[in-house]
Amino acid sequence: MTDAEALLTRMLHAVADPTRRRILQALKESGASALGVNGLCASEVEVRMHLSQPTISHHMAILCRAGLVDAKKIGHWKLYRRNEPALRDFSRQLRESL
Repeated sequence: MTDAEALLTRMLHAVADPTRRRILQALKESGASALGVNGLCASEVEVRMHLSQPTISHHMAILCRAGLVDAKKIGHWKLYRRNEPALRDFSRQLRESL
């Protein structure tokens, strides 16, 4: 399996879960977070998804490993944002591979 195929597989796995798709949608709809920058901090994701912190951490780790979400530590907070170029590339790869 090539690196590109492995990445596509990680992305497909990430978006296969309905909760992770809801998280991506919430990140898309988010404006400025409580930290004053675009994206959502982990606690804001928890509130929007009505899930526990460990569950959110699990889902966010999968989305980050797939490259679909970027995480940035700001003080004690972790800010999450969609990686729009990666999502566009994922869409293109999916169209080309099917």
